[in-house]
Amino acid sequence: MCSTPAPTGRNWDGSRRITRHPRPLQVASTSPSRLLRAGQSSRCRQCGNRIDLYQRANQRPIALHPTELAITHAPEPCRWHLSSGIAYPHDDGSPWCRIPHAVLCPRRTPLCRTGPHLEAMRRQLAVHTRRLTDTGAFTLTPAPASTHAADSDAGSSARPVVQLLLCRYLAQHPVEDIRCVAQTRHRHRCTHPVLAPTAPAGAWRLLPTGPHRGQLTLPDVLMAVYDLGNLPYSEQLRWRAQRCPQHAVTPGAADLALAEWQPFDPLLHTAHIRTRLPHPPARQAKGR
Repeated sequence: MCSTPAPTGRNWDGSRRITRHPRPLQVASTSPSRLLRAGQSSRCRQCGNRIDLYQRANQRPIALHPTELAITHAPEPCRWHLSSGIAYPHDDGSPWCRIPHAVLCPRRTPLCRTGPHLEAMRRQLAVHTRRLTDTGAFTLTPAPASTHAADSDAGSSARPVVQLLLCRYLAQHPVEDIRCVAQTRHRHRCTHPVLAPTAPAGAWRLLPTGPHRGQLTLPDVLMAVYDLGNLPYSEQLRWRAQRCPQHAVTPGAADLALAEWQPFDPLLHTAHIRTRLPHPPARQAKGR
């Protein structure tokens, strides 16, 4: 007995086969955020629970809890809302809001006063963290020990200080490992580094720490800074957007990750201050 094959477009039982065509994600040209929704989800490095990353009005990222909460359960200082992909630190008049993950993270101290509902959510996240660690899907990392700059090796600067656009930022990776955040045509993150061989590069310099945001003047200590201030304005914008030269001239390409720059604070980031230039140094600019 010979079986009759199913006709094209139908399953083996004769039912109609539903074909779902993937829709390409796009970003509107008027959107203030270039980040795709596919690049907003991540995992908390301290507890392993899911978080959603969004940019604030000052372009600094913030991790929000993935689900909305009723404003009756969230304290007023912890209410956030989204508009055009940007997170704002207040409610928008609706009965729902978003809340920072730092308020619910079981391994952090809450930033504001929590009620019974938020405490129950913190316990649920703590149980989920325990399950992830028991199954080996997540490994708890201890808090990094704070070491003095003089006792650290200058060549092991994993997070360098970069100066661009008259500001100083703490990079997430070494200068040569900073990766482009743009999306390629194959819908993957670009693998090219921001420090391209064909583009001008910065130079390592020993610069004073200096005061920060009206704080008292720190002791006159010279620290290693990767200075991009002498590059053209367009090149500094490219570094600030964390894009390779190919995607810097492609404004229509969306981002699959947030730029990993963190404003440098000499008081909070003392462990990352290096008093000697790295060896071997990163590629210097031509003619310097």
